Amino acid sequence: MIKIEIDKGSGFCFGVVTAIHKAEEELAKGETLYCLGDIVHNNREVERLKAMGLITINHEEFKRLKNVKVLLRAHGEPPETYETARKNNIEIIDATCPVVLQLQKRIKQSFLNGEPQDKQIVIYGKNGHAEVLGLVGQTDRKAIVIEKAEEARLLDFNKSIRLFSQTTKSLDEFQEIVSYIKEHISPESTFEYYDTICRQVANRMPKLREFASSHDLIFFVSGKKSSNGKILFDECLKVNPNSHLIDGEEDINCSAL
Repeated sequence: MIKIEIDKGSGFCFGVVTAIHKAEEELAKGETLYCLGDIVHNNREVERLKAMGLITINHEEFKRLKNVKVLLRAHGEPPETYETARKNNIEIIDATCPVVLQLQKRIKQSFLNGEPQDKQIVIYGKNGHAEVLGLVGQTDRKAIVIEKAEEARLLDFNKSIRLFSQTTKSLDEFQEIVSYIKEHISPESTFEYYDTICRQVANRMPKLREFASSHDLIFFVSGKKSSNGKILFDECLKVNPNSHLIDGEEDINCSAL
């Protein structure tokens, strides 16, 4: 007999849930609402909101809009997005996750504090990811993005370093990067690091590992484009090789049952 158990911690993070609720509230008014990028990296939820009237657009389409209402998703946006909205009389429904918003402010403050040429603002994150683009935008695009621990060797250790992290990255790898920089930074340079990984993500890790290791088979349901989903799925794989990433029922391999 097959026993199926759903992890009690499963579901969207609070930032995404808030963005979805804001979209639903605006759509309920019967007005046209645009969303800058997929509101969440989950095809089924995107399609559900599309059926309610949400129109997903990219940044080029956004620049051509005027006198409309646009929702900014939880990932956050760089300053130029807000400037475009101001120029084009676009009403912004800002659903930026408060954790991301606070991180943007910290990075901007660090960038403006002192002479930019004397330090490096480093962001551990995925190049091109919406959240990372918003973070880099706080530094006039001067921040250095590293995706993996081994890329830390490319930094200039004769300059001071300020290290931040995308909110959904691996805490273990962030700590690897911190250790590497500590070992190689010049005595004349300073190194400050800020663990800016979302606690909801970081705190999920031990519970998820426990859940995955206590079952014979894991189906991890996530959009294939979700960075957070990939991080969490990789944790499942570490403790249970019989883990499978699926986007929907069509991805289920029945031979695994």
